[in-house]
Amino acid sequence: MAVDRVRRVALRCDGGPTMGVGHVMRCVALGEELSARGHEVLLWGDLGGIGWLHELITQHGYPVHAAPTDPQDCASSAADLQLDAVVLDGYHLHPGIGGALAADSRRVLTLVDYGFGVAQYADVYVDQNLGARRHPDLPADSIDLSGIDYALFRDSVRERRRSLPHHSPPRHFDEDGTGPAVTRVVAVFGGTDAYGAAPVVLPALLAVGAPVDVTAVATDEQHIAALRALPLGPGQSLRIHPPQPDFGALVQDADLVLSASGTSVWELLCMGIPTAVICVVDNQEEGYRQGLEHAVVTGLGHLGHFDSAVASAALAPLVTDASVRAAFAGRGEVLIDGRGRGRVVDAFLRGPTND
Repeated sequence: MAVDRVRRVALRCDGGPTMGVGHVMRCVALGEELSARGHEVLLWGDLGGIGWLHELITQHGYPVHAAPTDPQDCASSAADLQLDAVVLDGYHLHPGIGGALAADSRRVLTLVDYGFGVAQYADVYVDQNLGARRHPDLPADSIDLSGIDYALFRDSVRERRRSLPHHSPPRHFDEDGTGPAVTRVVAVFGGTDAYGAAPVVLPALLAVGAPVDVTAVATDEQHIAALRALPLGPGQSLRIHPPQPDFGALVQDADLVLSASGTSVWELLCMGIPTAVICVVDNQEEGYRQGLEHAVVTGLGHLGHFDSAVASAALAPLVTDASVRAAFAGRGEVLIDGRGRGRVVDAFLRGPTND
């Protein structure tokens, strides 16, 4: 379908307290690019009753429509919604949906993560992950966009890159202003921390013994209670913050972010924020490994068999040495230019781009 015939594009994605919000966030990044180019965007899926996520979608002006699970029902619904193109993002989606949508001459793009999601039919496959390689056995006439050059970032992330002239790394001083003393840390393990990583990981951070000012994102009452019960050392403070739509605003002043090894890691690298990661679920394993191999993050291990002493030793230089943090941040930001979503939309609507 020619670009001048693509009027309405659906973002087929879901979010929820257990599923998380990463699929929705990267679809929103594509939605921002599509909207900027004059296309009408809607969200086709379920936001799992997450209030702040609904707020984000409302702020973008995207109508929300329920999506069927059966491929043919999806095709019928797409016709009713007068969809010209669809972005599919979710490993749980029936693998026949893409083919059913494309049968009526709709343009279809699917987002995949290494091996996850590649069974879906699409005209364009996007694997935005570090170290991702071309996928074998895709449809012969499809476009494969694999690698970090195609990473998708919202405006709120792109506008806060620390390499930009109006942004620079924060400097936090002790009370008498004589020098840096407190390391500001944000702990955000996905949009909902569905697996309760914060109460597991933060004791390792506090065990370093250095002064830290910690903001932990949490929603579950049991997780919040566990965080409030953590013993604090001299110069250490901990506050609990609910999730918010503007991820960039949450982390922009951090010296260090502790994160799950999901899509938010690429956002943090794009912004130039030093990051330590933990692998929370299986589909994060390859991204975790690639981050370590490229020396752009510090690894804290796996949530299922977490070793607090090992993690604390890994965190110590990050917490206590600004030059170590700067080295990680610099490598990450050089690796990612923040323009991936433009490349993706070019290929989706016009064909491959050489940018």
